[in-house]
Amino acid sequence: MSTTPSPADGLRFAFGTLTVLPVTVTRWDRGAARGGMLTAPVAGLVVGALAAGGGLALLALGAGPLLAAVAAAAVPAALTRGLHLDGLADTADGLGSGKPAEDALRIMKQSDIGPFGVLTLVFVLLAQVAALAQLYGGSWARGTLAAVVSAAAARLALTLAARHGVPPARPEGLGAAVAGVVPTGGAALAAALVTGAAAAGGALLGAYDALRAALAVLCALAVAELLLRRCVRRFGGVTGDVFGALAETAATVALLVFCLGR
Repeated sequence: MSTTPSPADGLRFAFGTLTVLPVTVTRWDRGAARGGMLTAPVAGLVVGALAAGGGLALLALGAGPLLAAVAAAAVPAALTRGLHLDGLADTADGLGSGKPAEDALRIMKQSDIGPFGVLTLVFVLLAQVAALAQLYGGSWARGTLAAVVSAAAARLALTLAARHGVPPARPEGLGAAVAGVVPTGGAALAAALVTGAAAAGGALLGAYDALRAALAVLCALAVAELLLRRCVRRFGGVTGDVFGALAETAATVALLVFCLGR
């Protein structure tokens, strides 16, 4: 086996760890993890396209915007086996526990979900469905654009969270496997490319939509960065649960931005 992972190794890592799509991961080393986290937005693009497809299918069958929104929110959850939502709930429980870092991390590893996690899941899913319903109700094209951009922004938040200088909270697990693998310059380039691609997609609907799509990505990253810094201070680093929380937070913020200024 070559000592230098190929781009295909990185894509396999991204799809194999961030989706349930049938991809065989051939390498689990740090080099493959670097490529995987750099290409995480590509996995998000595919997830977003499938989510948008679910919403459009229901609209084509005569369903209303609300059911289309439920479908568009459910597809990403299904494609991740609910792991990002589970990470969001566990992170909320850890942050809300008020316990020292070691005890908070232990709470996050437990299989049950506490009150902070339940409330966070309820409000986040309500926000996602409400935003998508508003967008689909106004225009199927804007609903589609929002579903795709929000999914890509969610995975881009993971790319930035895996950059150099962000430590793992535990010596094992997914957080330890990918923490610090992405060069800072590579993370910045990925952010610029995704933001530009979002703006280009929005431009198909008009100049205002181009601006809003770009702002959706930037705002999603800004809020995810605030959460990331809070988790690093609170837990001493990142975990797989924190990555899930970052993805869901970024996706939700992106969808909300799409709904503003209409």
